[in-house]
Amino acid sequence: MRNAFARTMFSEPVKELQDRAGSRGTYERMARSGAFDDGLGTFEREFISERDSFYMATVTPDGWPYIQHRGGPAGFLQVLDERTLAFADYSGNKQYISAGNLSVNDKTALFLMDYPNQARLKIIGHARVLEPGEEPELEARLMIERGARVEKIVVISIVGYDWNCSQHITPRYTLEAAAGSGQ
Repeated sequence: MRNAFARTMFSEPVKELQDRAGSRGTYERMARSGAFDDGLGTFEREFISERDSFYMATVTPDGWPYIQHRGGPAGFLQVLDERTLAFADYSGNKQYISAGNLSVNDKTALFLMDYPNQARLKIIGHARVLEPGEEPELEARLMIERGARVEKIVVISIVGYDWNCSQHITPRYTLEAAAGSGQ
């Protein structure tokens, strides 16, 4: 699905800038390779299951990007199959900006970070928002924060994904990870 990511994200203006920078050939080969068309692989699935947070971008009706942090216990963002992710959206500040944006434009982007290992995964897709009770089996599967009130279920159909260069990711550690690693 990396080639789907490239085909989707590399617009003509992007390609022109890549040409000027000398990187267009590499990205064109990636886009035409057909590699990763089968969906998320084992590595991606494991990476996603280990995350306890991610950033989700949506677009307002008048075109403004909006980025929201989502967090929970590791594994709260679940891989349903090689092309579908889902998570329970719990009661928060009640702004509903992401849900409102998705009600008129289902395009979303996720940014998943692993700071200690300097890795990041970008995912683009189409999201649909379900109300509690709409799909009880899915809701039960996603309820890993017992006692929390689920306001919505977000299901994302993946269009593509790509791994980012790790060069400029500053390693950061949780207190637990730093204590356990002797740092």
